[in-house]
Amino acid sequence: MRKPALVIMAAGLGSRYGGLKQIDPVGQNGEIIIDYSIYDALKAGFGKVVFIINRNIEEAFKENVGKKIEKIVDTAYVFQSVEDVPEGVKIPDGRVKPWGTGHAVLSCINDVDTPFAVINADDFYGPTSFQQIGKYLVNLEDADALYHYCMVGFRLENTLTENGHVARGICTVDSNGYLKGINERTKIQSFKDGTKYTEDGENWVLIPEGSTVSMNMWGFTPSIFKELKTRFPKFLKENENNLEKAEYFLPSVVDSLITSDKAVVKVLPSEERWYGVTYRDDKPVVKKAISDMVRRGVYPSNLWEDML
Repeated sequence: MRKPALVIMAAGLGSRYGGLKQIDPVGQNGEIIIDYSIYDALKAGFGKVVFIINRNIEEAFKENVGKKIEKIVDTAYVFQSVEDVPEGVKIPDGRVKPWGTGHAVLSCINDVDTPFAVINADDFYGPTSFQQIGKYLVNLEDADALYHYCMVGFRLENTLTENGHVARGICTVDSNGYLKGINERTKIQSFKDGTKYTEDGENWVLIPEGSTVSMNMWGFTPSIFKELKTRFPKFLKENENNLEKAEYFLPSVVDSLITSDKAVVKVLPSEERWYGVTYRDDKPVVKKAISDMVRRGVYPSNLWEDML
């Protein structure tokens, strides 16, 4: 049985963070958040790592991340580019960043042929999250004329930062633990009277406590590539008047597959606390959390010492 692959979305340049956050150290020996994700994934049985990066950061990324990981596990790089669109599509002059998470995963179409997990480079998911999804992916296959996927679901309250707003997919889960729908909310913030989201920057809507959210920790079979490829031109056509800002969201594609009865998505609940560096002021919080986990024995003080 082939081991699952880990796809890491690392093409973003960290505009809100103010630097190349993917390679900013948070561990005691220069480890970055990606290191902990890969470490947890390898412990959970993953056999390949695929980095999705922007060519502008290729040299720095390979020097600071890839060179080390290549010694430990089968490693591949794919490049997400704003220019990677179907023939005939005119890219607006003001469009700089790529087309979103759905486009990012589509970039891996020629490099992944096993069940795989997708994560963000700058999010810390925790070891039990990788153990859950790794165990599920080993036996994952499409059946009964349906795509069979999975997603690690986090408690909303465990995924917030005190330093600003975050983007999360708010999930509806049925009584059997399957995802029924997901709404991408790009501006969620914690207030004294609860957690709320806004669509217009003025009117805030309360989100129920304990809601399940997506942190872009998905599990797929390779069938997702066909769907992403088929739907991308339609997305571009539907957004032809907003191509400067439109994003091809992975959760939106998954939601569409669910509502059209083409896919089922098992939600794997996680009680892990999310840590990330959305904002520069988040970094001290992440460093302290990592330090505490090292002290408790969750991680060794020198993460890769026994593997290199």
